[in-house]
Formats: sequence, C-alpha cells, structure tokens
Amino acid sequence: MGRHHTDFVTTIFMPPKTPRLSTELLAYYRLISSRPFTVVDVETTGFTPAECRVIEISVIQASLKDGIILQKTSLINPGILIPPQITRFTGITQAMVDGAPSPHQVWHDLQTLLVNGILTAHNLGFDYPFLQSELAHVGVSFKRAPTQQLCTVLLSRQLLPHLASRSLPNLVKHFGFPVEESHRAAADAIACWLLTEKLLTYIQTQSDEVLLEQFAQQWLNLRDVAAIFGCSQTHAQRKLHQAGVVPRIVGTRQTPMYQRMVVEQLKKGNE
Repeated sequence: MGRHHTDFVTTIFMPPKTPRLSTELLAYYRLISSRPFTVVDVETTGFTPAECRVIEISVIQASLKDGIILQKTSLINPGILIPPQITRFTGITQAMVDGAPSPHQVWHDLQTLLVNGILTAHNLGFDYPFLQSELAHVGVSFKRAPTQQLCTVLLSRQLLPHLASRSLPNLVKHFGFPVEESHRAAADAIACWLLTEKLLTYIQTQSDEVLLEQFAQQWLNLRDVAAIFGCSQTHAQRKLHQAGVVPRIVGTRQTPMYQRMVVEQLKKGNE
C-alpha cells in the first residue's frame, strides 16, 4: 500500500543510505547478486507508521541461484478499523482482519526471517519503517544496515530511466510477470522478487560500460544531488546554478530533476 505510487560493503564499497556515484552503486549491486534476499511487502491502514498499522505481510526468501525458497503470507488483526479507501484499494475488509492472527503472533513468527538476507522491497523507504514500527509494538528492535538493504524502485530508476513510470503494477505489465492483481502482499512480494531477479541478472550479464551508461541517464532530485556532492541542498542548488545546469521540471509539484551524468561530471570537475 502506498509504495506503488512513487519510485552500498565494508571499506571497499560502503553503500550510502541515499544514491551516490554510479561506480559505487554498480559495485554494490554486483556484490549482492550472489547473496540471499528477503523480499517483503506490506499492506497498511495508511501511510504513516506512527498512526497506521500493517494489515497484511508477505515475506519471500530467495536467491538468483535457487529462485524462491519459501514464502510466508499472513493477514494481521491491527486492532483498529480499516479505512474504507484501504478496503477499496486492497480488497482487505474488516471482517478479514478481525479473524486474523494478532500482531504478536505474526511478528514473532516472522522476525527470524526478516534478519536474514538482503532486505528488499519496492520502495523500501515505505515498508522498512512499518516493519520497524510493528516489531517495536511487540517489543522487538529491528534495524538492518544499509549494506543489507535493496530498494527496487531505486534500482529501476537506475536501469530503466526511459520508462514513464516505475510503479510495481506498471513494471509487472512492462515485463509481463505472471502474478495476480496488485495491492495484495503475496502477489506484490512475488512481483518484487521477479523484478529483483530480472534486474540483477541483467547486471550480472552486462559490462560495466553498458551499465554505467544506463545509470548516467537517471534523473535525480535535489536531495540526491546533495548526497552526491556531500553538502546541503541549498549549497548543491547553488553549485548547479553556477555551473549553468538547467533542471528538468516534473510532476504537479514542479520538482527540479538533474541528470546523473551531469551531476557526476560536475562533482568530478570540482575535486
């Protein structure tokens, strides 16, 4: 719920929490391709973990070598009413969760899965805070290092910059993944895994030159530009303006976006 409307190793390749240089990202993606993944998808009563609760979760453990090893899916009784718009969006009704297991049952059962592998989701920035909040409700502290996280929205932006949308339903249609209708945890977790598998397999089979050229086409918001420059957004905007970089304005919010290639060239020139 919510993530479909949007879109890093030790001292060798320490991955940042926000996008950095293309070479660092590529090194990280190549590194994790051989590791196991824990793919998660949650359906929730809203968008903010402080006020909302998870009503369904699906967890997949998989690897590029073995495919899906196991999948666990459960409805959860959140102890609060499901807003009508959430029922319309997901198809999950109040009656369905009233008879579901309690959060305590579900999260204590899943916590051993969630600490293994590379934690992966389509818009991990949405799912991860909900996982932390729900586990905190049952007395469990949950934190995964940036080196153990993968967001397939970000990966899609880097490998598929030409697509108008990188929402999960649109990517399912684009690739023709054989999954059920979106906005239920089991189907969306499978779709996320199939996307992970396709994109990381592609990374394994392509040269650095081809991949870095694709990364270079990505459009970055000012926050990500500032992360690459290692400065505040205000300072980053000043640097871009002084260099004569004209942003691409997108969306109803008129968000300025800057091409990764231009940003990285400017950073290199300032070093």
